[in-house]
Amino acid sequence: MKKSSIIALGTMTALFIGLAIWSLISCENILKSYGQLPKWGISAVGIVFLLMLFIPNIIWSQNQPEGYEESAKRENKTLLTLERAGEGMVSTLVLIDRRLDKFSLSPRVGYIALALILMILYELYWLGYFRSSRTLADMYSDYCGFPLAGASLPVFAVFFLGVYACNVFLIAASIILGIGHIGIHLMHKKEL
Repeated sequence: MKKSSIIALGTMTALFIGLAIWSLISCENILKSYGQLPKWGISAVGIVFLLMLFIPNIIWSQNQPEGYEESAKRENKTLLTLERAGEGMVSTLVLIDRRLDKFSLSPRVGYIALALILMILYELYWLGYFRSSRTLADMYSDYCGFPLAGASLPVFAVFFLGVYACNVFLIAASIILGIGHIGIHLMHKKEL
């Protein structure tokens, strides 16, 4: 693993641990929040998040790298099933959990800020890909020290949205998505 990747993952881990400790110390009834069902309705934050996720992927579908179709035929079916299930659950839960729209000045705001930063990095990763020669190596490249940035950045962002909203279902969905999506990207990168 590259030194920059180790630094990025270490920084991300340190930020997460710091935010988790800060949240636990300063937020009352944190465990009670996780036991509550989400407030259902259409989430504006969810819509923005999904647009940030889907627009680059729609553009990518028109600009796939050469050799991707052949590589996709060899994907692990278990990982593909986990990826598809995670995509469906994440898309649904992000869209209908109104707790994502509830902003208050508390340490928990750090989680949604971190999710937004990760999604901005995701958008910048895609800009770099579209400006590149659009090869498989470009698609599975690292960005700002994040390995497999096209897969890892949105998965981490969804995880932090789940923590922010105290939504255990969204957290679980992000883990399922991460296993499938990052696993498939890792397999493709090893083929290069």
